[in-house]
Amino acid sequence: MNSFRKRRWPLALLALLVTMAVLAIVAGSAVALHKTSDTAFCVSCHSMQRPLAEYQGSVHFQNHAGIRADCADCHIPTQPAAYMMTKLAASKDLLGELTGKLATEERYNAHKLAMAESVWRKMKAEDSATCRSCHSYAAMDILEQRPEARKAHPVAIKSGETCIDCHRGVAHILPDMRASNASGAAQLTALAAADKTDTRPLYAISTQPFTLSSDDNLAAGTLFPAAELFPLRHENGRTEAELRGWQQEGVTGAIYAAKGKRVISAIIAPEAAPQIKILATEQESQTDTRWHRVSLRLQVASDTLIADRQQLWQYAASLMTANCTGCHGLTAPDRYTANQWTGVIKGMASRTSLDTEQLRLLTRYVQEHASDMKPAEQGEHHEE
Repeated sequence: MNSFRKRRWPLALLALLVTMAVLAIVAGSAVALHKTSDTAFCVSCHSMQRPLAEYQGSVHFQNHAGIRADCADCHIPTQPAAYMMTKLAASKDLLGELTGKLATEERYNAHKLAMAESVWRKMKAEDSATCRSCHSYAAMDILEQRPEARKAHPVAIKSGETCIDCHRGVAHILPDMRASNASGAAQLTALAAADKTDTRPLYAISTQPFTLSSDDNLAAGTLFPAAELFPLRHENGRTEAELRGWQQEGVTGAIYAAKGKRVISAIIAPEAAPQIKILATEQESQTDTRWHRVSLRLQVASDTLIADRQQLWQYAASLMTANCTGCHGLTAPDRYTANQWTGVIKGMASRTSLDTEQLRLLTRYVQEHASDMKPAEQGEHHEE
């Protein structure tokens, strides 16, 4: 019996030592994980001085309520599994620092879009869990929010949208979005390349010249993005179609999508103006001007047209999200009238990465969904 007791003490001591070692490792790991998650550690690397300056200029760093969101609050989820995966994935940041991947302003800017899109994808996949740790739909007083938010949040709740769908650039300046913008245009071009065989309405994916017949070599005008055409026939890579819309009396150089609205569908060359057919004439009550409902037969390259207009609107909405929400949050298209949107887009164009073509499509998108473009009015130019 004494011999057994003598052997048990070393085993018990060994178990105690192992337990203490495990506890020490766990505690040490927890302390290490915690320390490597605080803002001081996050910005200790040279390459993080740029995002630090952006963060310090944001409402997440300083605001009227005195509430500060640190780096970990936005970038490290609290759920155990997601937390550990995030910490393990962060090891690549250390490698990048050691190799000088972001050592200069030029290198940082070259990788900024890829880094931002990676964060956006992660937050989207996690239903913006880190955002929701502070912000909750259930806790929002919608009536106390700005007009845009009062309109947008109920829609976002109903459609299941997540924070990052609309709120990008809230703590960091948006990267140069030109490459991202161009990728959407490439997808539209691929869709437009499909053969056209039926008479479903088609929509221009970009600004393009048109002729009045297949024999013409000179352009008779310019078709604008999202302009609606009613095909008559498809032949030799060209589509003959009818463009319907409105012209203000005495102004023959443009065809608009709606009566009294500066929603441009096409610019018409002087020599092509006589070919426009006037179908009806109406008085526009607000401006007391006369408008003609018109049509024009034209020809355009088939591979510049797309049958699904929603593809155009999705691309335009993504341009708005990527280039506008960083400063304004989500601005609902019905915040302004169709004519007001023209000035708004022009005024903000220089602050975005959008080129002329993208700005035209974005303008058409917000105009078509403007506050004074009622469903019935939007359909005016679809009538026979």
